[in-house]
Amino acid sequence: MAREFSRTDRVAQQIHKEVASILQQEFKHREPEVGMITVSGVEVSRDLGHAKVFITFYGTDEDKIEQDLAKLIDAKGFVRGLLGRRVRMRNVPAIHFFRDTSIVEGARISALVNEAVASDKAKHKEEDQ
Repeated sequence: MAREFSRTDRVAQQIHKEVASILQQEFKHREPEVGMITVSGVEVSRDLGHAKVFITFYGTDEDKIEQDLAKLIDAKGFVRGLLGRRVRMRNVPAIHFFRDTSIVEGARISALVNEAVASDKAKHKEEDQ
């Protein structure tokens, strides 16, 4: 019987849970001016040496988002240290933070589709009259 999840998937899931908790509890106390952020995903390399942590920022001010991402990148050693205390692994992967824009892009595409559908309905109404 094959495994349902690979080791990298299980490690990624655990890191996702723990990093989200660290950012919510510990990092917010260290950097209170950072806006609302969530961990949207984690990818772990096959050798478990590196973890890409994808972060979603809520807000529209691009400068603020870039500053918050820079603060998060500067604190990656802090986050990795706390992660090492929370998970039972021989070697804790190096953490790399990336901005995840998929939610924003999804909302933008959804708005474009809704606009096209509304335009199409309006066009058909005009033709029927």
